[in-house]
Amino acid sequence: MQRETTYSPPISLAKLSEIEAALGEAIRGKPEVVRLSLACLLARGHLLIEDVPGVGKTTLAQALARSVDSSFHRIQFTSDMLPSDVVGVTIYNAHTEEFEFKRGPVFTHFLLADEINRATPKTQSALLEAMNELQVTIDGRSHPLDQPFMVVATQNPVEHHGTYPLPESQLDRFLMRIRIGYPDAAAEREIVRRGGAQPAENMRTVLSGDELVTLQDAVARVNVDEALVDYMLAIVERTRTHESLAMGVSPRGAQALYRATQALAAVEGRDYATPDDIKRLALPVFAHRVVVNSRVALAPRSAEAGERVLSEILTLVDVPL
Repeated sequence: MQRETTYSPPISLAKLSEIEAALGEAIRGKPEVVRLSLACLLARGHLLIEDVPGVGKTTLAQALARSVDSSFHRIQFTSDMLPSDVVGVTIYNAHTEEFEFKRGPVFTHFLLADEINRATPKTQSALLEAMNELQVTIDGRSHPLDQPFMVVATQNPVEHHGTYPLPESQLDRFLMRIRIGYPDAAAEREIVRRGGAQPAENMRTVLSGDELVTLQDAVARVNVDEALVDYMLAIVERTRTHESLAMGVSPRGAQALYRATQALAAVEGRDYATPDDIKRLALPVFAHRVVVNSRVALAPRSAEAGERVLSEILTLVDVPL
């Protein structure tokens, strides 16, 4: 199944390494978090970063957006925000005597939705169409979004006060959910001595928007053997029948794992996927898509509860040779 060939995308692997290095400058001591974030970008996915305050969620999101020379907007979500604050609004122009559509911040290449779960469900839902169909419909008219388009959202754990848990339909539109965690002692020493996070405007730009789209197209050509597709689907099926899960992975989730597997292989310099790629990605791609039975966990949507069940499922499914 594995071949001895080397992946040769239109943009060199050195370019990918340069992006990783730029992200690593912003988030010290978290190489796996950086690599997964880059894979999500190349897979044309949206990224949800969940963790406690102060560990670098916003910094990572800004670094990911600033690594590409394209438009960037940040929305600080609050409980009093309205959907029109996200997508825009149609207003009447007295001078032209016509209605005009004023675009909201969602009309950008990279949208940082900071603390997304502090907004009400009504405002959160304003992003559903944009994330899934790459367009926004206002007053019966559809307005397409530019390419590339990526939502990078941050959220505090659902147990924190003043938060509204994201609904299943919203979570399912994020390709990955990752957690950064606390840095190790050496990395934290460097962070402290450096005196704070690197300003966003000083972060290195590595790719143009057109180069990113070209690379995303190349990633879609990474070979995934049929045995690996069977392996993915076997994991998905187990999530739907496991006694500890009230809701399993959707077809959109299975498709997300396929795209993420291709992207991770490309980041690591291969034109083919391996079973290890799937094992590494199963938790960040699936954990936010499953709902644990209330008798198993008090917080069915907690990251830890879903990951525990998924880790068990991975031990039950036969790995292709």
